[in-house]
Amino acid sequence: MKQNFTVRQGALDGVEAFLGVARHRSFRKAADELGVTTSAVSQAVRALEARVGVALFIRTTRSVGLTEAGERFHARARPAFEELVSASDAARQLADKPRGLLRLTVPRSVVPIVLEPVVASFCNAYPEVQVEIVASEELVDLAANGFDAGVRMGQFIAPDMVTVRLSPPFRLDVVCSPAYLANRAAPELPAQLCDHACLRWRRSDGGIAPWTFNDNGRAIDVAVDGPYIGNDFPTLISAAVAGMGLAQVPAPVAATFVAESKLQRVLEPFAPLTPGVFLYHPGRHQVMPKLRAFIEHVKALRRGRGSTDAS
Repeated sequence: MKQNFTVRQGALDGVEAFLGVARHRSFRKAADELGVTTSAVSQAVRALEARVGVALFIRTTRSVGLTEAGERFHARARPAFEELVSASDAARQLADKPRGLLRLTVPRSVVPIVLEPVVASFCNAYPEVQVEIVASEELVDLAANGFDAGVRMGQFIAPDMVTVRLSPPFRLDVVCSPAYLANRAAPELPAQLCDHACLRWRRSDGGIAPWTFNDNGRAIDVAVDGPYIGNDFPTLISAAVAGMGLAQVPAPVAATFVAESKLQRVLEPFAPLTPGVFLYHPGRHQVMPKLRAFIEHVKALRRGRGSTDAS
């Protein structure tokens, strides 16, 4: 059975003063080291003895020594206190400069297109930061799952998150292989998709995403049907290249396959524009230097490319 455990308020008060007196065998020298008065050190030690319930020092007019209880307390308290100091120093180092592990949750399709060039140059610029990319389509709780930030398309990011642009806005293209259209006419209107095999995307919440189009400035959703369902865009691209049907995917994900004539675009006049890809983080507390450095690195790269997109 799990037991409740709490540290009593003030339980560590006086420990540093006690260790100083034990080290120097002097209340005055301990006070000088701590930068306080001898009286303050004496009061702190007496309060500690009162909480422990036993005298820790033998005091005479000429010397200060540890009692048997003081020796036992010192043997356990000194290494524990030194470990606490080391833990504080280790945590403080992470606040002083970019270092440590930077964990990012990222959709698989974004890694080669957006993140690989950014991460490579960042790791060269900040060798004391290790970057961990966890490829997942799920919209995870960043704090609960130990992530510093996430990367997603803008329309899927909660409005209370702080965002940093990683890409310009881009279209959602409907694509298919030339082989798929060898024996059928390409759709010219979204309504004609009912006559086609459509490769569908299952969202992380379990729902099947409708296809979205721009009809003369009016957004319309079309519920499509087809023989294949995937949970990420690379999977849908692979199925489209194999000739299984039409897929609606971000234009940057399909660009290489279109350039190599493995896929072709259809319904181009109806392709909607998406906000693009963003880095996002809660931003409710102080941003650690490792994440701040990554954000500034991303912004510097975008300025270097001459981007005018808002961040």
